[in-house]
Amino acid sequence: MDEAPDEDLNGSPDEVPAAARDRDPEGRARNARPRDGLGRPLPYGAPGVARQPEGVERSPREALAEAQDLLDRGLPFHAHEVLEDAWKMSPEPERQLWRGLAQLAVGLTHAARGNAKGGAALLLRGAGAIAPYADTVPYDIDVPGLTDWARDLAERLDGPVAAAGNAPRLCTSDAQGPRAAETP
Repeated sequence: MDEAPDEDLNGSPDEVPAAARDRDPEGRARNARPRDGLGRPLPYGAPGVARQPEGVERSPREALAEAQDLLDRGLPFHAHEVLEDAWKMSPEPERQLWRGLAQLAVGLTHAARGNAKGGAALLLRGAGAIAPYADTVPYDIDVPGLTDWARDLAERLDGPVAAAGNAPRLCTSDAQGPRAAETP
């Protein structure tokens, strides 16, 4: 007699295989759905914005320049991915700085998505993380300007904001200085 799988009262097998998960080449679970410019998942097959590759080693200045370019183009979620790589690869004394910069980018992402509460929380958390670096001016990062920008934006959030129009200047070496905040 052939053995059949055990069945429950509805006639279905006791063990249902788990749904297949998206995996990266190393086998880690990784969502392969396309994303929009603010990092929100789109349906499979929809056109999306190319994601930033993860784990890319960049010099601090390269990371800042790439993140600034992404912020200027209204892609704060993507800027956060660049800053997160810098955070993960930075020496211990700089980790909070890079983590805070990544949080500022995520805060702007949430603000642009219309999540005022979450955006404000992340902007303030990021400002708090970078504030201790104000006297050291690492890599010409405009810590005082960024903390002022984050606090100002967090205070006035009440709906979606334009990501590019509200993006900060990360470094003082850019002659433009911190960008004046705008609404949509």
